[in-house]
Amino acid sequence: MLPLFFIPGLAGFGWYLHASLGFKHLALFAIGIALGVTLFKGAFGFTGAYRKAITERDISGVTAQLLMIAIAIVLFAPVLAEGQIFGNRVSGALAPVSVSMALGAFIFGIGMQLGGSCASGTLFLAGGGNVRMILVLLFFCAGAFAGSLNLQWWGQLPGIGTISLGKQYGWFTSTFAQLSGLLLIYLLLRKFVWQNRKGIRQTAKGMWPLLLCGSLLALLNWVTLLVAGHAWSITWGFSLWGAKFMTLLGWDPAQSGFWSGRFQTNALLQPIWADNTSLMNIGILAGALLAGWMSKKIKRPAPIPFMSLLGAIIGGLMMGYGARLAYGCNIGAFFSGIASSSLHGWVWIACAIPGNFVGVKLRPLFRLSVP
Repeated sequence: MLPLFFIPGLAGFGWYLHASLGFKHLALFAIGIALGVTLFKGAFGFTGAYRKAITERDISGVTAQLLMIAIAIVLFAPVLAEGQIFGNRVSGALAPVSVSMALGAFIFGIGMQLGGSCASGTLFLAGGGNVRMILVLLFFCAGAFAGSLNLQWWGQLPGIGTISLGKQYGWFTSTFAQLSGLLLIYLLLRKFVWQNRKGIRQTAKGMWPLLLCGSLLALLNWVTLLVAGHAWSITWGFSLWGAKFMTLLGWDPAQSGFWSGRFQTNALLQPIWADNTSLMNIGILAGALLAGWMSKKIKRPAPIPFMSLLGAIIGGLMMGYGARLAYGCNIGAFFSGIASSSLHGWVWIACAIPGNFVGVKLRPLFRLSVP
């Protein structure tokens, strides 16, 4: 049962955000809650969708992702082409393409299957009361922090820099090309992978259809772009949480080239909820908890086998470290990256999928189910 103070506590925290930081932060917290509810009600995860496609040849989850990204591409393009909205500057999720970025995505893909979740999946499952995912989240933060300490070394590996397809080839051309690419992927999956003749996976009682959830997530990402000035991201918040914890243990950020930067230093000095990404992550956790309580799907935790716990630890560390190297996760790099016409989004998924194949093969070692 959800504590009686939870909903008044949410309202009180929202009032505090508005009073101390302004309407923007209140709006981002509300968007985070909406994301958490949507993710939980649709059980909208990337990890399970890829595993079903690999082991059961069921592309229902992947189809919903393709639709989600297609909608986001169309919504993002005119805003990013203009470069501003309501007089405020907006920027897409752009990042360099490099050897380290590709390797990070591959590592993240393996970690997804060992941890049993992705970045967004970890948040909504942990918020929904999944004890194993809480452990994954803790080690996700540890891995992301560790990756940040090594990021400058990895950044010396070869790369081709940041490429925005919209800026390089024009927004109409890039939008058409990316939508065509998504359609081609869907047709290839239908021809060579799909065996679920019932079509989109049947929706469990009380849950929302996958296509509806994908559409809502695209809309909420677009709203995030309008309000925050940047696309939805997750794993920067995990890096920050890990760094803040380490400062409590006496770690000096000045010793790190990454954390001595102006933006990172300011983030460490401010409360966690002053950071846009962290605030939305908190909102996702709260939204998932609220949705779980309303759906009566939060259950008393069951014992977790040792090997499953070990998989959670290793998977969390790999996802955190990989996400830091790859400039994001399934949300910040893949979803928001492609929606922003960033080439690195396409490279990310091209490297993460092989990682998922490896991760699926490794799951039995940790006594994790494969189908």
